[in-house]
Amino acid sequence: MTGDQPGAPQTRRGLIGALIDRFGHLVREMSKFATVGGFAFLVDFALFNYLASVRHMPPLAAKTISTVVAATLAFLGNRFWTWRHRQRSHPAREYALFFFFNGVGLGIAVACLAISRYGLGAIWPEVFQTPLADNIASFIVGTGLGTLFRFWSYRRFVFVEAGTPPVPATSRDRESGA
Repeated sequence: MTGDQPGAPQTRRGLIGALIDRFGHLVREMSKFATVGGFAFLVDFALFNYLASVRHMPPLAAKTISTVVAATLAFLGNRFWTWRHRQRSHPAREYALFFFFNGVGLGIAVACLAISRYGLGAIWPEVFQTPLADNIASFIVGTGLGTLFRFWSYRRFVFVEAGTPPVPATSRDRESGA
């Protein structure tokens, strides 16, 4: 037996090819998610620093506002580009779940910022109560952990995979009224 089966789907050869065949869709989704997230990150970063540094808003309030604005842009990008191929449920449901999970992601980023600024900052204020420390805690640590959580939750609960397509009714079903 040569291993060639009639009608067998053609796949790439080798380990890399097998991984691409198996996980290529996930890599494409992650790439689009990262692009949308990168844009939202830039908006979040710029708005946070503007509000905190120029407008002299408290860091936690500035972070909350910048995240809500960036999350709105991310919702639109993810809904209409990253997961446009997925089944659409009621838009209000998607939007509500998206913002709920974004709230959890915001909580993760704000918790990292609060631990740095108020926890560690109480011990070493000259290190942890600085704009650099706020940006590292919020944007590197907080956004990193929040992004992992968001990708998983959006993919699992917000922009769900399409289910099994409905079976068309047969002529006998139509006659019986079923």
